[in-house]
Amino acid sequence: MAEAPSSPLPCLIVGLGNPGDKYAGTRHNIGFEVVDRLSKLWAVSLKQERRFQAEYGTGFGPSREKVYLLKPLTYMNRSGQSIRAAMDWLKLSPAQVLVVYDDMDLPVGRLRLRLSGSAGGHNGMKSAIAHLGTQDFPRLRVGIGAATRAGESDKGVVSHVLGNFSKVERATMDAVVDTSLRALEKALTDGVEKAMSLYNPLDLSDGS
Repeated sequence: MAEAPSSPLPCLIVGLGNPGDKYAGTRHNIGFEVVDRLSKLWAVSLKQERRFQAEYGTGFGPSREKVYLLKPLTYMNRSGQSIRAAMDWLKLSPAQVLVVYDDMDLPVGRLRLRLSGSAGGHNGMKSAIAHLGTQDFPRLRVGIGAATRAGESDKGVVSHVLGNFSKVERATMDAVVDTSLRALEKALTDGVEKAMSLYNPLDLSDGS
């Protein structure tokens, strides 16, 4: 008999990004991209939901468990407002919320699942932590590579995260997004810890 996961299984998957065509496909919107792909994979229709200030959908995940998908439309630095509204309406605990977002501290080709942690300088996660009142909720960090060399300005960081992937990076990111979907399905069915053990070691930049 399989061991039960030590934490509640996540059921609300939140992708962070910025709304609008000008941000579509940018590094900072990889969370949106993952949720869009999940909506297709699970046939969960996303529609604008005013009470959450988000695109939102509900349906069934890989094992026919109830799942909720959320893309905040508040812009990145106010993402927490939307997450909190959905969490309260659905009567979920923070441990049942899994946030997907871009991370400059990870190279392209890597992803990292964690059960908790700091914002690491990410404005969307700063907002999420502030509104949820805790760092203890799972997240999937998707590597987008470092923006700057030592001495470059904050402007370089903004240009990087709001820029598009190169052709080479995009090919790797397609594999990363596919792998992210599998990792999230594993987290929803067998727990985040199990998914961490399987997917955190992978380096997709070398085709593994």
